[in-house]
This record gives sequence, C-alpha cells and structure tokens, in this order.
Amino acid sequence: MAESLVYRELGGTSRRFWRLLALLAVPLALGALAYFYIEYYGHIVTGMDNQIVWGMPHVFAVFLVVAATGALNVALAASVFGNTAYRPVAPLSALVSLALLAGGLAVLMLDLGRSDRMIVALTRLNTQSIFALRVILYDGFMASVGIYLWFLLERRMNRYIRPAAILAFAWQLLLVTGTGLEFGFNIGREVYDSVLYAPMFIAFSSAYGTAVFVLILLAVCAWEERPVCAGLLRRLGNLLGIFVGASLLFAVLFLASKYELARSREVARFLLFDGGVYTALLWLGQIAIGGIVPLALLSRSQVSRTAVAAACAMVVAGGLAQMYVTLIGGQAYPQILFPGMVESSSFFDGEIHPYAPSVPEVLLGLGAVALAAAIVAVALRALALLPERLEHTAGPQA
Repeated sequence: MAESLVYRELGGTSRRFWRLLALLAVPLALGALAYFYIEYYGHIVTGMDNQIVWGMPHVFAVFLVVAATGALNVALAASVFGNTAYRPVAPLSALVSLALLAGGLAVLMLDLGRSDRMIVALTRLNTQSIFALRVILYDGFMASVGIYLWFLLERRMNRYIRPAAILAFAWQLLLVTGTGLEFGFNIGREVYDSVLYAPMFIAFSSAYGTAVFVLILLAVCAWEERPVCAGLLRRLGNLLGIFVGASLLFAVLFLASKYELARSREVARFLLFDGGVYTALLWLGQIAIGGIVPLALLSRSQVSRTAVAAACAMVVAGGLAQMYVTLIGGQAYPQILFPGMVESSSFFDGEIHPYAPSVPEVLLGLGAVALAAAIVAVALRALALLPERLEHTAGPQA
C-alpha cells in the first residue's frame, strides 16, 4: 500500500493562496499586538489577577496542546495498529499535530508575563516540578512526531515507519497523561485533585484532535474541489463518535466521583448547579454541544459530509467550553485552606472569584489558532503531504 501512494503539494493558484495567508495574517497581527500590549502594561490590563492566574490564553493553549496529541491518532491508527485505510492521510495527521502543538506552546509562552526569561526555565530545569518536566515532554513529542513524519515521506525510511510510530505513540501518551496529571495532582484546588484527569484527558485529546484533523481535511478537499470518499468519511465519523462517547463517559465519572465524596460534594454542586456561567458552559457547551449532539449526528446510518463537519465543529466548541470550565472555574472556586475549619480574611475567602476575559486575551488566543492554521497552509503548499488520489483510498465518493 505504501509503495502505491503518491503525494503532492496543495493545489490552487498562487494568488488564491496568498489571499489565504493574508487572511490568516490579520488574527496573527492582532495577536502580536495584544502580546506587546500586555507585555508593556502588565497583566493588570487582562481579566487575570492573583486568584485567576490562568486566563483565556491558557484556555486556548491547553486546548491546542491537548488537541495536538489527539490529532496524531489517525496516523497512529495506520502505522501502529495496521489500519491501512488511514495511511494516505497519515502525513497530514502528523502535520496537524505539530502545528497545533506549535500554536499552543506559542500562546503558552507569550502568556507567561516574562516570556524573555524562558531561557531560565530551559537552562535551570526544576526536576521536582511537573510544569518544568512538561518541557521535556513537549520537546520529545515534537521530535518523535517530526521523525515519524520524515519516515512517512522518505521512501528509503519507510521500513522504519512502525518503530517511529510506536515511539511517537508512547510519547503521545506521556504528554497527554502528564497534562492531565498537572491538574489531577493539584490538591490545592477542589475542582482538580483527581487521578481521573489522566484518562479523561486522553479521551478529550482523542476527540478534540480528531475533530480538528477532520475539519482541516474537509477544508483541504473543499479548497481543491476534490471529493471525500464515503468509506474514509464513515471511518473518521465512527472514530470521532467513539472518542466523543469516551469523553462523555469520563466526564460523567469525574462529576459523579466528585459528588459522591463528601469532601468534594460542594464543588460538584458548584459545577453542576450553582456555578452560573460555568454550569451553563458545562451543560450546554461541554455536555450538549460538545457531546450529545455530535453523537446524534454521527450515529445515523448515512452520515453526510455536512453532518461530519458540523459534529467536528461542535466538538471543538464543546472542548473550548470544557477547558474554560476546568481552568477558569477551577480557579474561581474558593480554595479550602483549612479543611473542617472556618477562616476569615480580606482576601476573598469563601467567595467565588469573578473573571471576565479581556479583548487582548482573546486576541492572543485567536492568534495562536491562526499560527497553527498558517503552519498547516504553508507546509501543505511547500511539501508533498497530500495523497494524489484520496477519493479511491477507502470506498465510493461522498
């Protein structure tokens, strides 16, 4: 199968492609301006403070990083698990994974407040900090996926594709598990403090990454006015449906476990009933739009291209809602400093902390999304990553 595949660059006229880049340059420029504005005036111009230290940029950053690991699943299904139907789009899957990770790390670094001191974190590694150790996970994942992509495209290296894919698969699990445990080991926040974050984030990453990959694949096919075979579309829809179902299952298990434990019942009530915007985003965003509706669309016997695209867009929207609830809601809920005791001070003890995202924060996050999209567009135009005959890889056209 691998010998019969022919890859080529993204088609279309140069003028049309430059118009696309110009369109992506707008949010990129606005994101850069937002960064310099925050860097010059300080984080006081954002909605963040010493209680909400991870704001809207972190919502975009964590979503992109989590989706990056899941976007590789399509390629791994072909190279690790032998599902040859996904082999033609494996290079695109690896590219999307690298682009999403680059976008996520960019906004993560630019939101630090002193991004010029990133060199300190790189040269003086704190091995006791899971935040610092994630730098190794990021570098290892990017390197392993880059090597895997090279082996996919270089015919002489095709014999080593499976070992490279296994290495990328192992590093993928390490990265997404470490990201989940970053929250799960945070015992200072009641919304976190659960080892279920590890398998839950694995499910989330698979759903979000697959949804983003399918949207990009459909966008590329629309750009070139080429059909998408019904067999491949059905397989991708079924794969996404499995991941969305797993995400819902772990979300329910997590909320139920929080509610059943007496020490965390109050925070569960906060998320489920009394959290205001966080409760609305949980039920309407994460559960309904990001889970139930996509499952309903994907479970039909005949799934159209429009239905799959709509389901993917809803999964992405639900993922952003979930990240907002997890990150912002987890910080807004008051910390329990002395369990079983009553404490009082002027530092918002026992109060739900308010937070409203500022325009610069949103622009910074959107700039990261535009950066990932620009990386995909330029790479597809410069490198032969697209299969010549996608419509004949897995069945009739759709």
